[in-house]
Amino acid sequence: MTDDFTLEELKKESQMGGYGDEIDRDIPVIDLTNFAKRKGEITEALWEAATGIGFFQLTGHGIPQSLIDAAFDQSAAFFDLPEDEKAKGPLKPGTNAGWEYKAQVRPSTGTPDQKESYQITLPRMEGLWPETDTLPDFKTTQLAFERHNWAVAMRVLSCFADKLDIQPSTFVDGHDPLSPKYQSTLRLIHYLGMEDAKPEDFKFWRAGAHTDFDCLTLLHQKEGQGGLQVCPGKDSQGRAIGWTDVPPKGGVITCNIGDMLMRWSDDRLLSNLHRVRMPKPDESLGPRYSIAYFAQANMDTVLQGPLGKYDPMTGHDYIQMRLGANFAKK
Repeated sequence: MTDDFTLEELKKESQMGGYGDEIDRDIPVIDLTNFAKRKGEITEALWEAATGIGFFQLTGHGIPQSLIDAAFDQSAAFFDLPEDEKAKGPLKPGTNAGWEYKAQVRPSTGTPDQKESYQITLPRMEGLWPETDTLPDFKTTQLAFERHNWAVAMRVLSCFADKLDIQPSTFVDGHDPLSPKYQSTLRLIHYLGMEDAKPEDFKFWRAGAHTDFDCLTLLHQKEGQGGLQVCPGKDSQGRAIGWTDVPPKGGVITCNIGDMLMRWSDDRLLSNLHRVRMPKPDESLGPRYSIAYFAQANMDTVLQGPLGKYDPMTGHDYIQMRLGANFAKK
């Protein structure tokens, strides 16, 4: 790891704390139906979106709606547990596994995100699952959901491999879920309700402006629970050039490129800033739930793009560097 790289990553986020302007943009919607037969067409659509706005939404992805609904139901049931129950599986520094409450501090704001979350990183889950007697269907549901998301992520990444002219197996092997070095994460997120909030509470962010530090994020949102915004660019002073709402559509997966893949692609694929704003006066003040799958290269996977723009770096070193920058010391 190098300090220079760390500083550059933090600088990008730290300049984005203000509210800025809001503008309308079209978020590309890409249908993955009949993927094998339509892969060439899908690849071109994904590449255009990933090298442009940096965000896109997927339909026809094959994850059953019944499983998505069950994953959200089990997530809500977990967050409804008493705090002492959730605290039995605490997030430990550097593990990206377990429960945390308002522990993530963004460089863009310097204040904690107004949320709690539960991270599932499979090789690190010993002692962290909720007790079966308490939530009997939680583990089986989330394990099934995690693996479905992995499959969708690998299909998308295989398209990027074709455009980058690298071996088709590069990303699949680099995210091998059967390896003890696997570090992709399924994250259940509960943004706190604002029903009894004071006016000054709305000055905070549900999640401050940031880029993800994985390869590819697959985000599931619930209809009517908006707030996610994307900023595709910045001006010469590093200020955000307009924030755009990303509509929460049930059954539709919202995707974005992460910093890890931007590095791995020699900066050809764009990792863009996004945030979750507070509700507006005409929107629901209730809680917001989302579930994100972060496809992160295995710990022993070496990140090096085909053009060799950056020095090689392992997936482990990269993730540890970014985790250290985004979570408060406990």
